[in-house]
Amino acid sequence: MSLASCVRDVVNPQSMNCTPPIWPDYIGVTVPVDIAPMNFNILDDESGYVTECVDVVARGSKGGELHVQGEYADFDVDEWHELTRRNKGGAIVFSVCVYSDGKWRKYDDFTMYVSSYPLDDYGLTYRRIAPGYESGGDIGIYQRDIHSFDESAILSETAVPGQCMNCHTANRCSATQYLLHMRGGKGGTLVENGGAHKLLNTKTDSTKANCGYSYWHPDGRYIVSSINSIHQCFFVGKDRRIEVFDTMSDVLVLDTETDELVLCPLLQTDDWETYPVFSADGKTVFFSSAAPHDLPVDYDKVRYSMCRIAFDETNATFGETVDTILSADEQGKSFTYARPSYDGRWLMYNVTDFGNFPVNHTEADLWLMDLRTGQTRRLDEVNSDDSDSFHNWSSDSHWFVFSSRREDGMYNNAYIACVDDEGKVTKPFILPQKNPLKHYRESLDSYNCPDFTKDKVRMNARQIGKEIMDDHRTRVTVR
Repeated sequence: MSLASCVRDVVNPQSMNCTPPIWPDYIGVTVPVDIAPMNFNILDDESGYVTECVDVVARGSKGGELHVQGEYADFDVDEWHELTRRNKGGAIVFSVCVYSDGKWRKYDDFTMYVSSYPLDDYGLTYRRIAPGYESGGDIGIYQRDIHSFDESAILSETAVPGQCMNCHTANRCSATQYLLHMRGGKGGTLVENGGAHKLLNTKTDSTKANCGYSYWHPDGRYIVSSINSIHQCFFVGKDRRIEVFDTMSDVLVLDTETDELVLCPLLQTDDWETYPVFSADGKTVFFSSAAPHDLPVDYDKVRYSMCRIAFDETNATFGETVDTILSADEQGKSFTYARPSYDGRWLMYNVTDFGNFPVNHTEADLWLMDLRTGQTRRLDEVNSDDSDSFHNWSSDSHWFVFSSRREDGMYNNAYIACVDDEGKVTKPFILPQKNPLKHYRESLDSYNCPDFTKDKVRMNARQIGKEIMDDHRTRVTVR
């Protein structure tokens, strides 16, 4: 019915000699087979033309063709999936004509590539949150089927009124082994492990705070976490709005079988250790470390080095030395948010001028280290002029998702890109939506900390919410 008012024959179109002004910018991107339809809108151009109808033909280099006409390019899910399957490892060429001001205009064709690397994970999880700084509010952890447009809440503020929560942190994209940290008056850590869950109080007399930034060991027993004293300061003026910083942070390991914390003197120092992760084989902990400063006065002098320490999962012990792999003193930059690929090949991380909260830094870029050679480079293929951060890997390590503020400098949106066996990275694309321009213009939420999940997360939000609000907690001990 929506197409009925827009059914027109394309007659004598005027050639525009340029690619179409589509949004999102899907020109030249690489997508996986069975991704949700890459629908797009036409932006009204500077000459004042107002789009009345768009006609799009998508032709596969290996066969198949789709023809749609309407207010925007709106492809049928099943037909789109079939087109991508036929053209795996090939390309789809788009021919776009636009009707406005009583005439048709034809744009140059553009190409979208279909990767030979599959993306079989169910979808993404992320925290939807307004880009403000109040406590609580309409916040929630959501999941999205990336093969369709289906989105559902995992846990939202309606189940835990007035509370704040961090994102769904899964073990290698697992839908049944994950954790959530609750903050505020009902704070605690929810650990879900193979269908059984428990709520933990991770503050002890021997530690200075609750567990914060966390990451699973691949065998599923241990979780490495930082404990942080997090603060915010606000700026007057247009160049910066906020800086988030720690005045204390250490790194430790939680044993989920015994509910014990494992401490290491090398990670409980006067320096600030944060953002710990396990390597793909579980034998190393990567983390960031900075020398203390007088905060907030010297906020722009705090720079974090990227470090590592050995870990033995057989008896939950740490190595005797800490190695620095990226030195803040030598390079004059801050290195944070390490994320190793699950195949053990790559280490992706953030580089900023200072600090440890890259999402609030316009200069924040993604970098990629080859763990076989130690060589590292800035990912110019995906970085923008605004913050690019909160990156995570797909389960097969050939795709990654990250948050970026490149659209308007305010809202984080989720972008996906592919990396091949040699480390070549494709142009990223924003998470597809049914009517993308309408969705992203009307949405008042950022997509924070996106991560892939292999299957749909199934949580009894009502029961979990009740337990959280009723203060059911198991207090951890120190080994």
